[in-house]
Amino acid sequence: MTEASDRLCRLLGIDWPIVQAPMAGTSTPEMAVAVSNAGGLGSLGVGAITAKAAGEAIAAFRARSGRALNVNVFCHRPAQPDRAREAAWLERLRPAFAAVKGTPPTALTEIYQSFIVDEAMFKTILAAKPTVVSFHFGLPPDAWIHTLRDAGIVLLATATSLAEARANVAAGVQVVVAQGYEAGGHRGLFDPDKPDDQLGLFALTRLLTRNLDVPVIAAGGIMDGAGIAAALQLGAGAAQLGTAFVATDESAADVGYRAALSSDAANHTVMTRTISGRPARCLANRFTDLGASVTPHDVPTYPIAYDAGKALNAAAKASGETGYGAQWAGQGAPLARSMSAGKLVATLVDEMTGAG
Repeated sequence: MTEASDRLCRLLGIDWPIVQAPMAGTSTPEMAVAVSNAGGLGSLGVGAITAKAAGEAIAAFRARSGRALNVNVFCHRPAQPDRAREAAWLERLRPAFAAVKGTPPTALTEIYQSFIVDEAMFKTILAAKPTVVSFHFGLPPDAWIHTLRDAGIVLLATATSLAEARANVAAGVQVVVAQGYEAGGHRGLFDPDKPDDQLGLFALTRLLTRNLDVPVIAAGGIMDGAGIAAALQLGAGAAQLGTAFVATDESAADVGYRAALSSDAANHTVMTRTISGRPARCLANRFTDLGASVTPHDVPTYPIAYDAGKALNAAAKASGETGYGAQWAGQGAPLARSMSAGKLVATLVDEMTGAG
């Protein structure tokens, strides 16, 4: 533990500088409970569900834990429909659907709202008053940031560059999550169509800790206590781990996802926007193979493209093929371990403190 980690742990109300990444679709209330009760910061990713479902997930956590909770939302630009582009994309996917005896949908839709226009979600979260609210892909309206802060909620936001980090701080965010290019899942880029400097975690963490006056959480490729300790030595106040929790008992990852994580695919993660419409790091699979010949302009905007991705995965799973899943994972994927989330936190603490 360092002075920076002690300060951040006090701010967040946690015992150890370990944050479980929100991982929408993979994290569960049970996972968050296990992590928080073990002294870390458990997280719920509610960016892809309704306000009602988010309220139920928070209530499920509260029923089993009185510890700190992080609720994460997506602040992307609302989808920009382009019917011609979407029709061309569905036609491009038709052979993949045919290979798994499926049929593409006739049209694509925006399958969930951005938080920046979802007033119901804002009201649900404000009423629930979790310890932490975190933003991914950008920031919500200034008025919402101020209201959440005034309610005593600690605000986190992802940054993939110093410019994004400075924008977060200027808006009133209290802690910045430095997302290195190694990280699994969606890049937190504010604008996915602008150049990405693809900064690795070590360089990004040092840039932020040297230039910001707020705490930094390091995220990307960290899988064990040694990685957490290294992040703290770089000046981070805590480390955020996602892929490390995918294989835990409480994860919502399906059998195919878990099998892929323990296969050679873990050694070959790929950054692709083919699955969802935004750049995201995934285990090498049939979907990432398909994306190798695709340009960014071919893919509909996020999350409209995800409607097609989910439909293809559903058709594939029905035929016994698991290679079209959104099997998000960081570059540390080969180091994943299967155990309960609570035991993983205890193991990470032992490793970090040198007891393991």
